[in-house]
Amino acid sequence: MFWTPKWKKEAELLVKAGRKFLNYKLDLLSEDRIQEIESRIDDLRVAIKAGKKVEAQEAGKQLHVTCEKSLPYQKPQEWFAENVEVIFVALVVALGLRTYVLQPFRIPTGSMQPTLNGIITDAMSKKEFEEKEPWIGKKISDWVTRSRSWTEITSPTSGTIRGYKDSSLLFISRTQFIFDNGQTVTFPAPVNEAMSAISGVDNGNCLGMSFKKGDVMFRGTIDGGDLVLVDKISYHFRRPQRGEVFVFDTIGLEKRIAPFTSTSASQSKATHYIKRLCGIPGDKLSIDSPHLMVNGKIASEKGIATAMTYPNESSTAKTGYSYAASKDPSVEIKTSEDVLELKATAPPGMREYAALGDNSGNSLDSRYWGSAKEYNLVGPALFSLWPFTTGHWGIIK
Repeated sequence: MFWTPKWKKEAELLVKAGRKFLNYKLDLLSEDRIQEIESRIDDLRVAIKAGKKVEAQEAGKQLHVTCEKSLPYQKPQEWFAENVEVIFVALVVALGLRTYVLQPFRIPTGSMQPTLNGIITDAMSKKEFEEKEPWIGKKISDWVTRSRSWTEITSPTSGTIRGYKDSSLLFISRTQFIFDNGQTVTFPAPVNEAMSAISGVDNGNCLGMSFKKGDVMFRGTIDGGDLVLVDKISYHFRRPQRGEVFVFDTIGLEKRIAPFTSTSASQSKATHYIKRLCGIPGDKLSIDSPHLMVNGKIASEKGIATAMTYPNESSTAKTGYSYAASKDPSVEIKTSEDVLELKATAPPGMREYAALGDNSGNSLDSRYWGSAKEYNLVGPALFSLWPFTTGHWGIIK
């Protein structure tokens, strides 16, 4: 083969290509086209065997042309259809990743502060707002880096606020307030934060407040909550670990959470919670404020130990974990004597876990409604994606 002329090598490769074309396209070719291609291949083989270079080159050209013209012409895909197809495939891939691998969640409340931020509002006077309001370029920069928007909300009507409903969409938390005449106004924050912002009082209530058309209901900045990425695979291969931040759904917890709607309206109707996993099957949890006690000893996990040092205005110790602020008899941990016991053994899917917020004074968690079941668990919070300048960007600890 080393001394075989180049033209002969190329001709033999063309014979192989012709045979491959026939095999691959056999179901698309008509009978007369199949016969014509086979005839061209035979002509090329005869020329190769006879050592006739010119005849072989001519037979090769004929084979090439015959193969090209043997299939019906297909019009190239239009740019619009091509882009729609690309977008559709991208959406399918993204939905698959979101369902089975990684899912983003937006934190609406402050139950995990300062580990992770929920939505934060800062009301200002007209003079202060005008003095601090930046030019449009800085506003865009603030939104991109800090998820901060400069907002002024005015009353669309004259009347009294009589009700509200959650009108959140995807990662955007919104509360719609309803006036006595049926008109509504939407505030870009969860219920508790929106009520506090409009009433001007922390943990305040704006229901019953009256406004005239055009009155400013809120003026100031609204910082969006952290957008976190949740790992939905890990718990299929390992057991949840005490001390990690995790996300779980509220399926089956609704009735236990319902009595505490007045404690935290913004968390009571959430479909997913993000908390710190503070108890695993077999644990006995209690609180000796500011300490969280696990099996009679102060919890030593790094994340829990750090949370014990966080400010807590509702705690007598002014830091760390506090007792549930409710007299409801179903409350799990309302004194230092109360113990939340998680079953050591349970059928798969029914193992019990305890979830507590790092911001203990502003968290509706296992101190109130007890344990979350294994089937509720979504996965550990892996990464804080956005905003970038709050100090939380990166791996969640």
